[in-house]
Amino acid sequence: MLDKVVAGGAVAAIAEVRAGDRTWRAASGRVRMNNAQPAPVDGRFRAGSVTKSFTATVVLQLVEEGKLHLSDSVEQWLPELVDKGADITIRHLLQHTSGLPEYSTDMMDEVGIPKERYRTWSARELVKKAEKLPHDFPPGSEYRYSNTNYIVLGMLIERVTGRPYATEVRERILRPLGLRHTRVPGASPEVYGPHAHAYVPVTRGGRVVPVDVTRFNPTMAGAAGEIISTTGDINRFYRALFQGKLLRPGLLKEMKDPGTAGGYGLGLELAPLPCGTAFGHGGGAPGYLTVAFNSADGSRQVTLSITPFSGDPHQAAVSLLTSALCP
Repeated sequence: MLDKVVAGGAVAAIAEVRAGDRTWRAASGRVRMNNAQPAPVDGRFRAGSVTKSFTATVVLQLVEEGKLHLSDSVEQWLPELVDKGADITIRHLLQHTSGLPEYSTDMMDEVGIPKERYRTWSARELVKKAEKLPHDFPPGSEYRYSNTNYIVLGMLIERVTGRPYATEVRERILRPLGLRHTRVPGASPEVYGPHAHAYVPVTRGGRVVPVDVTRFNPTMAGAAGEIISTTGDINRFYRALFQGKLLRPGLLKEMKDPGTAGGYGLGLELAPLPCGTAFGHGGGAPGYLTVAFNSADGSRQVTLSITPFSGDPHQAAVSLLTSALCP
């Protein structure tokens, strides 16, 4: 199945599947387009919006500790940050029902390369970009996915704890779970450790050539999408989450509840499969695509990292996901 993902237009595909106490992992494809070195099974990759599940878990831990309430407003904690902040709650941010517009719409060129590739962005600068646009709808009235919500949540974590969101992720999740290969990279453009390179196709002189986009400054994604990880670390995180090691049952239940939010809980995406609903998150970064989903009880998991280039590996990825979670 991984070979089919690569044949569908990817440079590399890496996966780990866990079923109870059994683990299967493999890789297909190459590290680079111009050599035959095989993609590493333990390869690091930019996990994109899978980061949101980590950020949401920290926020919900703060709720559990009584330091926050899901009904608290943005204005209460971050005065004058956004328009209508008094009407936007933490729950709205977590569930993408705030109406905050997407800040990143103009940050990539037409082929998917960051325009200011090595610029360091502050979270406040990203939110200001969004605030130049009209809000999508009144808070709580609709669902629309917007990375701006999670940039604000990162700022909220820092306001409540006095420490950057990245520090809270490390101390509350990465260190206790032993996720040694997961990084919150900040302004570093590197993907440390073994990894498959990421490319986008660019037409030059009438022919398509690959442009390596592995290196860029991930502050443009921040608390919404900057984490670098491995398939094993992401599976370990979700298993701990769904088995109640990070949140108590009540808040975990709320996290998995989409309400009226169109298949999105509090930092979790819901995927309907033939064997029931799977929970997890997808992620995208320049040249990287991640799919990480789990059975409701956390007993079965699959994380798949793809470095797509041409064609559409989506159907092959869905087939692998379904086979892993619905044996």
